[in-house]
Amino acid sequence: MNSISLIIAIYNRKDELFELLNSLSHQTDKDFEIIIVDDGSKIDLRPTTTLFQESLNIQFFRKDNSGPGLSRNYGARRAKNDWLVFVDSDVIVEKDYIENIKKNITEIPCDAFGGADKAHKGFNLMQKAISYSMTSVFTTGGIRGNKKAVTKFQPRSFNMGVRKSAFETVGGFSEMRIGEDPDLSMTLWENGFTTAFFDDIGVYHKRRVDFGKFSKQVYQFGCARPILNQRHPKYVKISFAFPSVFLIGYILGFIEYFLFQKGLFLTMYGLYTVLVFFHALYKTKNISIASFAVISTYIQMFSYGYGFLKSWILLNIFRQKPEDAFPSHFHRN
Repeated sequence: MNSISLIIAIYNRKDELFELLNSLSHQTDKDFEIIIVDDGSKIDLRPTTTLFQESLNIQFFRKDNSGPGLSRNYGARRAKNDWLVFVDSDVIVEKDYIENIKKNITEIPCDAFGGADKAHKGFNLMQKAISYSMTSVFTTGGIRGNKKAVTKFQPRSFNMGVRKSAFETVGGFSEMRIGEDPDLSMTLWENGFTTAFFDDIGVYHKRRVDFGKFSKQVYQFGCARPILNQRHPKYVKISFAFPSVFLIGYILGFIEYFLFQKGLFLTMYGLYTVLVFFHALYKTKNISIASFAVISTYIQMFSYGYGFLKSWILLNIFRQKPEDAFPSHFHRN
């Protein structure tokens, strides 16, 4: 059977929860259960879920705050169906989302799957620019939104499905709070399970709404990658260090310019900027979004690159344990 339990771990985000549940209430296939795990929110989310009790099969649980990974595990233990589907609380799904999932898991053999994230037409310009940066082939290699990506696809928890038996075999999400989804994907691979990309189950992911929060988020992602490299050395790729090389090269470019009056490095960055701008313009058909996309791309590369470099030095040069170097990256049990 291909029955589905959709699990939403949430902290506050009442308005986003309403929008997500509203999109789920319009599904063409309504045979699925929803498990909402309130991770110690400071506001009452029950009134929002009550609005959809008649149109959706919802189970609501509230627990002390521990972070999304452990909250998803909490929900998975209460799921009744064969497949667990995890979505972030700040996404919106198309009306055929559940229908397409069931079609794909019937036709494509796999133990876990994921889909793309994209920008909704109602998102603001900054959100659309950030969405471009997080999915573009010129930034992430397309690994978050394209089945033709440059590397093996790792499902992400904003849009991720796992066969319940496989999830239980590997113990679910680990104690990692940042990077817990690629950690789960690689753990599944190490245990002989397979993953797949479904190109027709994309979700509209709001992400961060300003550049400051976006910078902090991708910095944390950068810090997490060397930790993941230690945990899963078989899947280390040299491309993971590219944002750090990008950051170092930019700094060297200014040194080259001011000390030697040469601009070879900065010229290369200028060409990269033009490339990103016109690619974003081609993708979005909006010059304002393309302009913002240049800014968000540099923020992403610099913040991720700095986080990766800092983490790599602390873990590999100073030999710190990940839990000591980045205690906020791990769950409180």
